[in-house]
Order: sequence, then structure tokens, then C-alpha cells
Amino acid sequence: MELRIAGTANDSIVDGPGIRFTIFTQGCPHHCEGCHNPQTHDFSGGTITDTDELLNRIKSNPLLDGVTFSGGEPFCQAEALAELGTKIKALGLNIVTYTGYTFEELYADRHKNGFGELLSVTDYLIDGPFVLAQKNWEIRFRGSSNQRIIDVAESLRTGTPVTIDL
Repeated sequence: MELRIAGTANDSIVDGPGIRFTIFTQGCPHHCEGCHNPQTHDFSGGTITDTDELLNRIKSNPLLDGVTFSGGEPFCQAEALAELGTKIKALGLNIVTYTGYTFEELYADRHKNGFGELLSVTDYLIDGPFVLAQKNWEIRFRGSSNQRIIDVAESLRTGTPVTIDL
């Protein structure tokens, strides 16, 4: 399946717990002031890649703890990422997904656009838009204090966001 990406990081330690392969999706509707990836906003930018090619790159790194879907906005390409995520989970790796949407918004729309499928393969969701006025260098894996780290499996089970610290 095709995926439009801005790029990848082969061994990130800042995009979730452990050593991670990070995929930066291309295209974002949020345009958060102060975004650290503004080059990912244009939906026609980046490059088209095949999810199997990305999976082969992930498989080639035996040191990985997991994979992170970042952006851009991953939920704008939820179906392709959900399919890739299913294959990543089969490798025993965890998945972190960053989004400018809140869990509540995604949960309400979980039957549309592959949102529910992407949520179901995500272990940890970093949700909410980046808010420049709430920028915080002291919190792990988030840019602003309004953003939450959510245990997705537990949140889907209860229908309400369950926050955790990583």
C-alpha cells in the first residue's frame, strides 16, 4: 500500500520509549503555531513510498523497541498506517502514534476513514494539538502540556481516555 511521507528516522530515542523507527507522514490539517515539522503540512509534499519497503527497513534493525507514526498527521493516512501497523505488531514491536486530534475526537469517528483500525494497532497515543503557549521542555515525548500519553487498548476498552506516563 502507498504512503506519503516526509521522511524517517532509523533509531530515534525522542519519539517514544526505547529505540524507535519513526515515520513522519506528509500532510497535516492542524497547522499548529510553532510546529517543529511545518514542512510536513503540505498534503502534496514529501514522497510516495510503499509500506512493504518501510516494513523491510524496520525488520532490518534488530535493536528496535517499536515504531512511531508522527507527522504531519498520521490519521490523514490511517488506513495505510493501520495495515502497516498490523504487520509491525506481528514482529512484536509496539506502536506510538502522534496526533493533533484528541482521543475523544478519534474515538467518536472510529468508524470512519480507518481511524478505529489505526487506534487498534496503536499502543500509545500522544494526542492533542501542539499549543505554543503551553510548550514544555520538561515533559517526555510531548511538546506542550495539553498533550497526553494515552494507553489506547485500555481507552478503547473503557471508551474514555486513560493517561499514563512513559
